[in-house]
Amino acid sequence: MIDITLLSLFIPTFFIVSLTPGMCMTLAMSLGITIGVRKTLWMMYGELLGVATVAVASVLGVATIMTKFPELFQAFKIMGALYLLYVGINMCRAKGKLLTNSNQHQQVIKKRSLFQQGFFTAIANPKGWAFMISLLPPFISKTLPLAPQLSILVAVILISEFVCMTLYATGGKTLGKLLTQRNNVQLLNRISGCLMILVAIWLAMS
Repeated sequence: MIDITLLSLFIPTFFIVSLTPGMCMTLAMSLGITIGVRKTLWMMYGELLGVATVAVASVLGVATIMTKFPELFQAFKIMGALYLLYVGINMCRAKGKLLTNSNQHQQVIKKRSLFQQGFFTAIANPKGWAFMISLLPPFISKTLPLAPQLSILVAVILISEFVCMTLYATGGKTLGKLLTQRNNVQLLNRISGCLMILVAIWLAMS
């Protein structure tokens, strides 16, 4: 099914890469601060679907099509960045109570909204595409069937991403609790909002 030697090298390689701070990890921490780990899971599900889509598409050559139509990819990326920027600004403007308790911003924490945040961040990240294109092929043996190998590698990728995002979200939740206990809720919202805005700018400029 898969070359065990290649797999044993791929697992630690990708885990270290996943653990490195990036757009999705910053987003997980930002949401962990304001809504906790459990609700952040919906963002993680979207991110995992996006990462799986990018990984499979890169191996199957869809990335070649994307390079032929850069305007389409650029538009998709800007849309995702604007959406995250909107969410981040709303977080920064929230005063006196957590964003999650505000009726005015209830739409932000809906499951569908969280899922979309994760999905768009993952699939509109050009660095993610470049990374998958450069990393995955060397770990796929040409002498073995592609489907089983790709399935196992994608499973490793998703597990690594999920574990690392959970760590970041948990760290954000801990920070959120400390600030809440000290009645610094407005500061809490601003920190989370600034992190979200950072992800948006990062996505737009990458």
